[in-house]
Amino acid sequence: MNSTPKRVPIPKNGVDYRGKVVLAPMVRSGELPSRLLALKYGADLVWGPETIDKSMIGTKKRIDPISSTIDYTRTPSNAPKNPAVAVKESKIYRLHPTREYGRLVFQIGTSSPPTAVEAARLVAPHVAGIDVNAGCPKPFSTSGGMGAALLQTPGHLASILSALVTEVGNVYEIGISVKIRLLETADKTEMLVRKLCSTGITGLTVHCRTTPMRPRERAIREQLRMIADICRGEGVACIMNGDVKNRDEALRLMQEFEVDGAMIATAAEANPSSFRTKEEGGLLPWREVVEEYMKIALDVDNKWGNTKFTLGQLMPGKLEAYKKVAGSRSYTEACGALEFDELSDQAREVDERLGLSRHLDVAAVKNAKGKNKSAQAAGGHTDIERSLSSETRLPLSARGISAPTAMAV
Repeated sequence: MNSTPKRVPIPKNGVDYRGKVVLAPMVRSGELPSRLLALKYGADLVWGPETIDKSMIGTKKRIDPISSTIDYTRTPSNAPKNPAVAVKESKIYRLHPTREYGRLVFQIGTSSPPTAVEAARLVAPHVAGIDVNAGCPKPFSTSGGMGAALLQTPGHLASILSALVTEVGNVYEIGISVKIRLLETADKTEMLVRKLCSTGITGLTVHCRTTPMRPRERAIREQLRMIADICRGEGVACIMNGDVKNRDEALRLMQEFEVDGAMIATAAEANPSSFRTKEEGGLLPWREVVEEYMKIALDVDNKWGNTKFTLGQLMPGKLEAYKKVAGSRSYTEACGALEFDELSDQAREVDERLGLSRHLDVAAVKNAKGKNKSAQAAGGHTDIERSLSSETRLPLSARGISAPTAMAV
């Protein structure tokens, strides 16, 4: 008689990672429009970009009446002290309570159980899970004892997860998970995974690279089965990450290495239709993807700087349109460069709300000047006549006007 496999219970408001192909947490490329587009193309779950706990603590939660998003905002630290000066608040995190409902995992950057709990409580009512980033190798994360630095202190990382499980997961009935990297040896990785799985987490994602490895280096999968076996024995879902290019490959790798799920990162950053199977048509042309992205970005009034960055990831770099978009300073200019005429009216409205209309005014002036030069080339004499008039004008003394006296030095 076969015994039923052990499983950590999935909380009422949480989500089981098993059988899922998901969007990886990515700074800049994981903002709201990118997540919504990935969901549209078939991602089962989406991770938001790593958000540092201390940046969330002290934020205000606001409902945007136009986009219906929930925005966590705060006053910039370098804001003017004068209360008479209007200060635009920074948006630290945004989510869509209906379009992402039950499918959004909030990834937190932290090095402290108390601050992790305090920050996670703010967003817990609106997400399906909280994931601790214990894999980011970048100095801004590791220098603060966060990210991959936590891999060197397994006991401390376990204490963070235990606190989140007890004080956030159990209270809000959502899952707590962690994302790690491989350690120097399989034995060290095994010890780490066993310790983390004993904290009550529902999921563990392993990025199949060590901390020093860069994305261009091939993912290491030799330890994957061992990690999956440990997670399965503890009833914890195991997700693999690293060089997963599309849904079809994800499903094949899940079966080959007996893991529960797979996470797509850079391939989805370049084309989020990578979540479509071959039977569904596979990858879509870049232009169709860009247009869908632009529609979503406009719908949620996405920050222009982030939209411009994401467009740069989605478009082939050799295109003339790519160069025009790279030089754009507003949604209106970008839609014009891409010839998305049906979006032009909405683009102007969004530019107005985001304070980008001034760029349009400057562009209009430059355009007018350009037309004036064209008119001159075609035979217009406005500026020539002005020049001749100034050259033949009589001196001041001849017109009965005294010249100004020179100032003493």
